[in-house]
Amino acid sequence: MPPRATTMAEDETDEQHTARVVDPALRLQNALDFAFRYLGPRARTEVELRRYLEGKRVEPETIEQALASLTEQGYLDDTRFAREFAEDKRLLDEWGADRIERRLLSLGVAPEIVAGAVGARGRDDERDAAAALLQRRFPQLDDDPREHRRAVGVLVRKGYDGELAWDVVRSHARGGALD
Repeated sequence: MPPRATTMAEDETDEQHTARVVDPALRLQNALDFAFRYLGPRARTEVELRRYLEGKRVEPETIEQALASLTEQGYLDDTRFAREFAEDKRLLDEWGADRIERRLLSLGVAPEIVAGAVGARGRDDERDAAAALLQRRFPQLDDDPREHRRAVGVLVRKGYDGELAWDVVRSHARGGALD
């Protein structure tokens, strides 16, 4: 089996390449270089970064060292990532708690961290956000049940709870006063 993470640079001599593969400090630096390039465009979760480094064929021991170093330096923090991700998706994409939770879990964030990030917003705030989205998408909502189902569908696809979506749609159809 060929050595891991052994891509030879064009300007690298055979001796330099062998030293980089054998020397643990150089292997760690190589892993950190990969990690910083991957973290450059946006923040990532620990699981995302681990998978990326595994894809680059970095040795498991070196991955652990790199992750520990990045966490210690503050470049890798799943709690901060989850909190910022949730807030961005709420404000910019108008996502509801359910959709945010599903996405964070799919990115490998621990369930207890996800619960903290999603739970930071109260039920009333969630209702207000759903009502604002509904007001923008359906300024006039008549008594047609098909329109009500369409409006609920919009809210549910954005990640709002089905019960909350129906409550907001009924309130909006009655004139917008939330109960």
